[in-house]
Amino acid sequence: MKNYNMDEKLAAIDAVIKKGPYSDNWDSLANYSSPKWYDKMRFGIFIHFGVFSVPAYDNEWYSRNMYVKDSVAYKHHVETYGKHSEFGYKDFIPMFKAENFDANKWISTFKNAGAQYVIPVAEHHDGFQMYETELSSYNAADMGPCKNILGELKENCEKEGLVFGTSSHRIEHFWFQGVGREFESDITGQFQRGDLYWPSVPGPKDFNAIENSCTMTDEYMQDWLVRTCEIIDKYDPNVLYFDWWIHKVELRPYLKKMLAYYYNRAAERGKEVVVNYKHDTIPFGIAVPDIERGQLSAQKPFRWQSDTAMAFNSWCYTTGNTYKQAKDILCDLLDIASKNGTLLLNIGPKADGTFSEEETKILEDMGKWLSKNHEAVFDAKPYKKFGEGPTAVVEGQFQDGTAKAFSSEDFRFMAGNGCLYIAAMRPSANGEYTVKSFAAKDGFYMGKILDVHCLSENKKAEYKHTADALHISCTTNGDMPVVFKLTIA
Repeated sequence: MKNYNMDEKLAAIDAVIKKGPYSDNWDSLANYSSPKWYDKMRFGIFIHFGVFSVPAYDNEWYSRNMYVKDSVAYKHHVETYGKHSEFGYKDFIPMFKAENFDANKWISTFKNAGAQYVIPVAEHHDGFQMYETELSSYNAADMGPCKNILGELKENCEKEGLVFGTSSHRIEHFWFQGVGREFESDITGQFQRGDLYWPSVPGPKDFNAIENSCTMTDEYMQDWLVRTCEIIDKYDPNVLYFDWWIHKVELRPYLKKMLAYYYNRAAERGKEVVVNYKHDTIPFGIAVPDIERGQLSAQKPFRWQSDTAMAFNSWCYTTGNTYKQAKDILCDLLDIASKNGTLLLNIGPKADGTFSEEETKILEDMGKWLSKNHEAVFDAKPYKKFGEGPTAVVEGQFQDGTAKAFSSEDFRFMAGNGCLYIAAMRPSANGEYTVKSFAAKDGFYMGKILDVHCLSENKKAEYKHTADALHISCTTNGDMPVVFKLTIA
């Protein structure tokens, strides 16, 4: 078991904060602004890959749910692996071999799909670190695959010119497997810092409570800070994503230290970085807000991120996953981009390091479409209006349980390269499109249109610019969104 001197680690963190431009208080951190390079981000890949990929059942919360009595995961575990006292979550680690993991192939696949940045989960709620670390023996470099998964992905991101980021879900581990103490299991013993099951306390009754529910100890929060700063130092991510439980009030002093440390380290290295957070955990403007499995209903002047998965039911691979279609994900991407956001799309690789056929096809289909329509997504910016159409996007998290019912009357607008772009979320059956926002006498757009080109089909489109609308005629193939490029005088 690895161990470390907590006081020495905390003193080193304080030293970095003391000598840098940012101090660990909101006033100082408010001087931060998101970098220019992030303004160009439209599409990233999230990766949930770990020990939970081995059972491939239920979802990425298997490490908790398998200890929740009467749950489907509990029953499955007993029937498949036996009693929890004889085969617990830790016993999946030797089965997690990632024998076909190929970081170069992964990153090349993401790049071909059109992704600009990649955010692998460095440590999920289960407490198993996917990187080489000095702080615990329970990591992918020392156990299981015996590979520095995070390090290899970073190396290949940089080789392929993609932005590297990472995600920490460590904070929820405080209580995540505490239910295993309620009956005879492998989590009924005493554990120390660095152990996989440490501390496994009883969980909160309300997962979203800000305070007075499952209060964390100073030792645990210090360990969270030290682990996060180790990731910053060893892997130098351009983006740091955090899951929701960092909203706990008692963590605020450590959260401020982490932000000051990260921003100061970035300043030392002559770079600009981004932190993603959920809810109102961090004062507005100090980091970039993220909406889990949801979007915003209107265009915003600030940068934001939507994260979702290719599967409706899970972030990790399971044999029971139900998958979205590329056409629907592309509609979300267009909607998010038109509102000044970026889409972080999750993939859940299998335990052996390969991708499912369904997720592979999604990436291939997205890559083909984005290669044709690249300039309308990546080289353009939100227009003065995000779009029009009858289909309303419900604002908020967890709104992606079903595909949105977009039609050929739903459009999203972007502008760039001295041109305008109009994306029809669904192709028209008769090839006719009526864009009411571009009515010649509406006052929204009073300019002269010289040409309309269909990027999706790479051909000229017929059009009429009248007092009631811009009428476009263009037949297309397939069921993907259709993008028109408007050349203006």
